[in-house]
Amino acid sequence: MDLTITTLAERPELQGPMWQMLDTWPEFVINDPVGWANIGRIVAELPEYVLVATDPEGRVVARAFSVPLALDADGRRELPDRGWDQVLLWAFSDLRHGRTPDVVSAIEITVATDRQGQGISGQMLAALRDNVRRLGFAELFAPVRPSAKSAEPAVSMDEYAFRTRSSDGLPHDPWLRVHIRAGGVVDRVAHASMTVSGSTAEWRKWTGLAFDTTGQVEVPGALAPVHVEAERGYAVYVEPNVWVRHRL
Repeated sequence: MDLTITTLAERPELQGPMWQMLDTWPEFVINDPVGWANIGRIVAELPEYVLVATDPEGRVVARAFSVPLALDADGRRELPDRGWDQVLLWAFSDLRHGRTPDVVSAIEITVATDRQGQGISGQMLAALRDNVRRLGFAELFAPVRPSAKSAEPAVSMDEYAFRTRSSDGLPHDPWLRVHIRAGGVVDRVAHASMTVSGSTAEWRKWTGLAFDTTGQVEVPGALAPVHVEAERGYAVYVEPNVWVRHRL
């Protein structure tokens, strides 16, 4: 597809249409408090790290967010087990304290609901790699949310992340395959990349499920079961992601 991909810094007028773009994120994911508190800050404070794609008619069809951070710093120096949440916290801590970033982490690549399956995610990943290189960095990391893992929530991410196809040795998961074909390498699992906690009433609202029995509940769109404490009135979801390293 013939897309025009620019940074939000170059085309700030696309911010509104970018947010209005329909997507398939499950409602419980957008209630991760770390993401909820910081996604808007990327747009406001780091627009050069935000990419927006428009089609020939000028409609926004995809977006990509990333953040710069200092990985070579005391207490860090390895990709965090609390992946997505942690890099957001590190990035805005570094920005506040004036630390010089040395790597960039992807945060999300999202394609409009009616444009999925058209190869746009691969184009956005390539554009993200190019933008990170243009900004002077040699490495891009991505806490990848494997797109097909939600079909197997009970399977360990440690097994799923390294599962490959016998035909070509590429990852079983289609989104991981896009990253590997672009030049990425699976590094490790971020076992607690995102944490969403809420009352059972909130989880009922987010998912439409009963949440009336203590134990593990499989939720559509979740990569792992949600732990429910029905008698105590709350449930907690801890999502594993997969760290993929891109050397540019």
